[in-house]
Formats: sequence, C-alpha cells, structure tokens
Amino acid sequence: MNFVRKSEEKTMLTHEREIWQRGIKYIAGIDEVGRGCLFGDVVAASVILPVDLVIEEIDDSKKLTPKKREELFHLIQEKSIAIGIGRVDVEIIEKINIKQAARLAMKKAVLSMPVEPEMLLIDAEKIDLTIPQRSIIKGDATSQTIAAASIIAKVTRDRLCEEWDQLYPQYGIKQHKGYATKLHREMIQLYGPTPLHRRSFLDNILQPTLF
Repeated sequence: MNFVRKSEEKTMLTHEREIWQRGIKYIAGIDEVGRGCLFGDVVAASVILPVDLVIEEIDDSKKLTPKKREELFHLIQEKSIAIGIGRVDVEIIEKINIKQAARLAMKKAVLSMPVEPEMLLIDAEKIDLTIPQRSIIKGDATSQTIAAASIIAKVTRDRLCEEWDQLYPQYGIKQHKGYATKLHREMIQLYGPTPLHRRSFLDNILQPTLF
C-alpha cells in the first residue's frame, strides 16, 4: 500500500489544500452509499484525514475492486483522525424519501465523530448542520477526503449486505447489494418483498395488489 506525506500539489487534494491554507485543520469528507438500492439501509461515512496525508490509491469506491476497498478501508481507519458512520433504515426512508434519508445519514455520520469537524466536504449534497460546508459535484472522484468516506461507507454497507443475505438468502443480497439487478428483480417477483425492501421503489416490479 502506497502512502506518503508530502506537500506538492495533488489533484485529489485541491479542495483540501485551499482550505488547509486558511488555517482550517479538521476537514471532514462525507459520502453515502445505497441511495439507489431497492433494499436495506442507506449508509454514510464522515472521515477526517491528517493535513497533507496522501494515500495514492484512494479513488471513488465504485472504481475499486472489493479487495482494494478492503485494503484501503483498513488503511483509512489506521491513518484517519476521526471516522463517523450514519445509517437510516427502510422505515425512515419510506417516511421521508430517499434524498432526505441520505442527508440524514450524512448528518448522523458527522455527529457520531469523536472530533468535531471545522469544515465539511460533501459529495453533491447539503447537510442540516451549522458547520461550514462545500457541496462538490463528483466529489468522490475529485477529493481524497470524500473518496475516503465513500470507501468507508461502501465497505460498511457491503458487510451489512452479508448479514442481510443470511436473513434472506434467496434474494442474493450479498451478490447485488440490494441494487435493481435482473436477479434481484426476479427474486422479488418470485418471493415478494421482505420487510427490508423499500416498497416505494418497487412500483415497476410488483403489481400494487401485492402490497
């Protein structure tokens, strides 16, 4: 695993360096995973990394293999100043809609951190907190701190999918992670929705009479 502390410019630290230069030390990157799933919680992570720490292999979690995400997950845990996790379950998702649920998971992630951030970098979202924040389009591909959060959130939710797969083995949750794959849609049609399915997401899969 390659990581070094260095001061030269790096594309994935453009936002962070500009903020660090203003004397702000604790920058939290925030991202969520599971927004587009048919099943299970939406999970968010908030990560503060040390000033000028560069982890060369960090990238948007969707671009990394499961093995690489696991490696980086452990490295981020080892090197980070603070990490927070936020989860919002299906019942709340159905009550407040998935966009608000993702924002709530992000807020929970920040509030669960043992260190209070001075600045938030968020992947294309805003959070209901008074902490100064910056919403960055495609932040998980352009900010190391947000990318680190995306990896923590992804690995955390994938591990939850392994637990959910044991509860409902016929649905293949471990394989598709709750997304709307052909297999998942077919299993929903065959067995019907579980208590962890987001029923408001299933209109195009099941007839209303099944509800």
